[in-house]
Amino acid sequence: MAEKRPSRLLPVLLVVVVVIVAGVGAGVLYVVTHPKPAAALQTVQVGDNVTVNYIGAFGSGPQNGKVFDTSLYPVAVNNQTYPKSLEFAMRSPISEYTPLGVYVGPNAPSGGYSIDNVTFGGVVTGFWQGLLGLPVNQTRTITVPPSLGYGPLVASCLVTMPLSISVPVVSVVPAGNFSTLYPNVSKSVGTEFLSPPYNWSAVVLSVNGTAVVIENLPTVGEAVLANGLSAVVSAISRSTITVSISLTASDAGLVLGRSSASVCSANQFIVQSVNAAGGTFVANYNHEVVGQTLTFTVTIVRFY
Repeated sequence: MAEKRPSRLLPVLLVVVVVIVAGVGAGVLYVVTHPKPAAALQTVQVGDNVTVNYIGAFGSGPQNGKVFDTSLYPVAVNNQTYPKSLEFAMRSPISEYTPLGVYVGPNAPSGGYSIDNVTFGGVVTGFWQGLLGLPVNQTRTITVPPSLGYGPLVASCLVTMPLSISVPVVSVVPAGNFSTLYPNVSKSVGTEFLSPPYNWSAVVLSVNGTAVVIENLPTVGEAVLANGLSAVVSAISRSTITVSISLTASDAGLVLGRSSASVCSANQFIVQSVNAAGGTFVANYNHEVVGQTLTFTVTIVRFY
């Protein structure tokens, strides 16, 4: 018969009993754990390089709420949800719609710089200040007054123009300038064409080595364009055609015009105000964001 060995279970039972008894005598045993602190969330600080998606819109004035620029293609093509401003222009090609590289701070290097094939540069003060404290994938809407945006209106870019224009029935054009003024029009007697900028009918009366004589042939009441604005031929005499521009005070800030002459490096303007009694209007050749309060809905995409 095999020798009876002592049980291995007895010491274990004794240990369990001791622990239980100790627990009864000393009270309840609590175990406290200390989880590892989560890493601090990175937020935008001065000196950072970040990419940002944004929607820029007017925060006041006649174009309040209209989008003037965005980095998001779905916003750019959605005019129903995001109505566009007078000077809004689509980017080309579509691949240009990418997050904007921003140096956060007041002293961005001149001309910008590249990191990982992304170009970073300076933005208006109110824009970069509005990014401070934002983490990745968080969106904020910021309001930028003119003093922190594109500055006040430049007075020299505001031009007073007449609402009524007198145009000669017969015009003499230097022969050397004819093709520039009337591209694709033959310098031949009897040639009829639509004459810019009014877009009415005209005919070549005579041609010589130095000049081309043309006759303008509108009719009273004819709708035409003057400075890119809707107008009407209101009167015709033997020598003069009177063109009346169709503007009212309610059009201020909501109508875009164009001119052949460049003012403040621009060939287009916004009707700033209309003085019907005085027979004039003010053409604002400042870019539309100048002198305006703006809003930017911004989202941080990435830190660099």
